[in-house]
Amino acid sequence: MKTIISTLVIIILFSCQNNAQVNQKQQAVINANPIEVPINNGKAKAYFASGCFWCVEAIYESVKGVEEVINGYSGGFTKNINYELSNTGATGHAEAVEVIYDPKVISFSTLVDIYFASQSPTQINGQGPDNGSQYRSIIFYQNENQKKIIEEKKAALAKKLNATIAAEVYPFQKFWIGEDYHQDYEKLHPNQGYIRNISIPRLNRFKAKMPEVLKANH
Repeated sequence: MKTIISTLVIIILFSCQNNAQVNQKQQAVINANPIEVPINNGKAKAYFASGCFWCVEAIYESVKGVEEVINGYSGGFTKNINYELSNTGATGHAEAVEVIYDPKVISFSTLVDIYFASQSPTQINGQGPDNGSQYRSIIFYQNENQKKIIEEKKAALAKKLNATIAAEVYPFQKFWIGEDYHQDYEKLHPNQGYIRNISIPRLNRFKAKMPEVLKANH
């Protein structure tokens, strides 16, 4: 009996120590100084996590001024991240998108409006049926002006809904590009079950909320 109790104590202590190390690593990410991505050929980049990246990619690609959206991972402390590692929920990363856009056509502020209009803003650690820290909501800022925009819009939405908004606000550090088969997934697989039942309805709900930002062919 004493042996069993001793073993359990060791397991608990190891687990607590491991969790403390993970939390410390994640806090370092949250406390880091943001990295600003320079405008290249007139195009800027913004980063968002909001559940399944297939859904978020399709939403932002429907918007005027957005040239391209790339699926990947961000927000964590694990290096050389991939889908299998991300899916464990133990890397600190969330499925995220890189939005490449023309700031002369659409502002970062409007991209944040689109973010909140295209999700369930009070859902913690997920969107729809996708749950876990790898699906949590994060908005990444690259400078203090972007951080102010995000926090003001988040506070205004919290007041409007009289609820806590789940989206976390992180300094942007690095975006890890996802595997090729995840790119343009909704476009390439419109009849896949998840796309048909979850992703497309989410896209259509967003379109109904913000038709003024949509591209002509959407």
